[in-house]
Amino acid sequence: MEMRWFNGLRANSIDSFKKLTQAFDTRFITCSRVPWPLGSLLSMSIREGETLKAYSDRYWEMFNEIEGDYNDVAISTFKAGLLAEHDLRKSLTGKPVTSVRQLMDRIDKYRRVEEDQLQGKEKANVIPQERRDFRSDWYNNNRPWKDFVGQSGSTNTQVVNTVFREPV
Repeated sequence: MEMRWFNGLRANSIDSFKKLTQAFDTRFITCSRVPWPLGSLLSMSIREGETLKAYSDRYWEMFNEIEGDYNDVAISTFKAGLLAEHDLRKSLTGKPVTSVRQLMDRIDKYRRVEEDQLQGKEKANVIPQERRDFRSDWYNNNRPWKDFVGQSGSTNTQVVNTVFREPV
């Protein structure tokens, strides 16, 4: 949260370390922040095209800004914010959770499924390259062996496309 605040500062709005520490103290150290009202959770809902991860991140950030112990409200308001046809909402209706920990575990499960589906769509959009087994060329006696040391001229190049499961 602190880094999000820091990255959100306007350019040239703070010109000294002293002003930075004062702004930080005002935002995070003192109790000058007004907590969000409980009703703010009721107005939260998943947006058109928004991923479950993005919605849950927004939801829990808002939930953490509310003072008090409202775990029971968190379960019902999170569910109410999902679209009626969302698989997670159907799951929460069919088999209700009894704690915030269970809710978070269920969200994580459905978030991983959603991410796998999105990765599958990305892979389907990649144009497959012609595949060739270059090992067969190694043992093919009809192909001449080349000594690349001291050889001039152009060489054939290959393109290798790689898709990682997680960002590198």
